Amino acid sequence: MELITEFEFELPKGYVDENGEIHKKGVMRLATAADEILPLRDPRVVNNPGYLTIILLSRVITSLGTLQHIRPATIEKLFSADLAFLQNMYQTINSMDTLTETCVCPHCGEKFEKPVNFMRAE
Repeated sequence: MELITEFEFELPKGYVDENGEIHKKGVMRLATAADEILPLRDPRVVNNPGYLTIILLSRVITSLGTLQHIRPATIEKLFSADLAFLQNMYQTINSMDTLTETCVCPHCGEKFEKPVNFMRAE
């Protein structure tokens, strides 16, 4: 079985950049030990432990729309719904649980497992 380390997502609202462009689709990778430990030395986290989420997400989100370098300032400007979505996604993909959900076929009623999808249905 292949280890999946990157997960695509689509934000509920979207990040609005300085030009008014909305960025909704992105990629988050699995966190490393360094991702969780190194931010603890950041003065912003030392002064405000709640800032840890901002630093963590800026480290593990590898792209957001056309943005390739996600900085803490980018995460700070997200709408609350998008921040909550990303926090939940981070917890989900970095847990030790299998990333599948139980589904039921609408035609035959059979139950089956499928990978969790963080993308919104079109």
